[in-house]
Amino acid sequence: MTRHSLSIGKLEPHQLQQIIFNHLGTPNSRVLLGPNIGEDATVIDFGDRALVVHSDPITGAVENIGWLAVNVCANDIATRGVHPLWILTVLLLPKGVSSTQLKKIITQIDEAAKELGVAVVGGHCEVTPSIERPILITTALGETSKETFVRTSGAKIGDSIIVTKGAAIEGTAILSHELESFLKRKIDSKTLHRAKQFIKKISVVKDALTAVEVGGVHAMHDATEGGVAGGLQEIAWASDVGIIAYENKVPIYEETAAICQALKIDPLRTISSGALIIAARPKEAAKILVALRGMGIRAAIVGKMVDKKKGIYIVRKDGTRLDLSKPVKEELWKALKK
Repeated sequence: MTRHSLSIGKLEPHQLQQIIFNHLGTPNSRVLLGPNIGEDATVIDFGDRALVVHSDPITGAVENIGWLAVNVCANDIATRGVHPLWILTVLLLPKGVSSTQLKKIITQIDEAAKELGVAVVGGHCEVTPSIERPILITTALGETSKETFVRTSGAKIGDSIIVTKGAAIEGTAILSHELESFLKRKIDSKTLHRAKQFIKKISVVKDALTAVEVGGVHAMHDATEGGVAGGLQEIAWASDVGIIAYENKVPIYEETAAICQALKIDPLRTISSGALIIAARPKEAAKILVALRGMGIRAAIVGKMVDKKKGIYIVRKDGTRLDLSKPVKEELWKALKK
């Protein structure tokens, strides 16, 4: 393996395969679903039930870090078709942080957990000189039947692809807060104010549970780092299928479009927690849309699963293709450099 510095963001799939997945300790037959490309949460056999577990860090935000830490991690339990029940959070705080700042983070964690019906059951908190901004690492847990959980790798050729809410939901929320002074010079204050409220759109728990209740769901994936493009890519890789999707069908809020244009970034490749990608039988896909909209969740069918020989790509509005055969680079980091 060539020695070189790792890029900012998630490890690329070949790095996971070469460095991580070959070193997973002692094999255990109770692991029903373990680490793999695109899989959101592990599933462990607990007799007549199964435990669903996932861990996630928040490293690109400060202002709403507590709220994000709970919701982003809970989302990956929900993509299994399971309601999150418990969380543990590790808070790593930089030197000089005040008790007021800590209380703000803890209050956000508390409010988010209560809104989701989740109990905070443990964790750790420390101040360390090793970092310059807070880092939160959360583990979420839920339980389910061993026969009914949803996999990222379950998508089938012919499935319709549904995207809920819109592209770059989390990116819109983060950038409107973290780059507020810059964006004030680029977009009007009302648009920026509305963009800040996107923090309340981060959860996909209701989206996922609504879709599963309708039926016909083969796979679900939370569009986190790499955005909708990255989420589609990971479903395709995990399920060994191709994807043809269309940019003009992907929902994009006016506020998101304004911020991405001002920062010259692609909303399809910007972190999108809050946008759930669902692969479902075409027969049920229309019913899922109706059910989601009935819950006040906007959603659209943006493409379909195809044979992998046909490729993995998004057709751009100008007719060109966004090739998803290679790892998608997250646009948030490029924006934050500004």
